[in-house]
Amino acid sequence: MIKTYKIKIENKIYEVEVEAITEKEGNILSTPEVLAPSKEVGENLNETVVEAPMQGVIIDILVKIGDTVEAGETLLTLEAMKMESAIVSPINGIISSISANKGETVNSGTVLMSIK
Repeated sequence: MIKTYKIKIENKIYEVEVEAITEKEGNILSTPEVLAPSKEVGENLNETVVEAPMQGVIIDILVKIGDTVEAGETLLTLEAMKMESAIVSPINGIISSISANKGETVNSGTVLMSIK
C-alpha cells in the first residue's frame, strides 16, 4: 500500500510517497500545514515573492507581467521527478515580475515571480 506524507525540513515542506513493505507498529508525528510557495517580502514592501518549493523544470508559465491573479490561481507548472506540480498564487494581486523561463531548471528557493 502506498501512502503520501508531507515532511518539513528546515521550513521547506516536501510531499513524499512511501510504500509499506512490512507492517510495523509506530507513530507518525505530524502538524497540519499546507504545501504552498514561500511568501517573502520583495524589494518593494508591497510585493510577495513566489519561490520554487523544490528543484525542477519549468514546464509552463500561465501568467504574464501585469496579469491580475487570485490566491490559489495556478501561476506555472513545475516538473520534478516526473511529476507535474502547479505553483499557485499565495495572494490576490498583480504579477509585477517573472524571473523564470519555460524549460529552465530551478532549485528549491529560486524566486520565480513577484506579486503586488
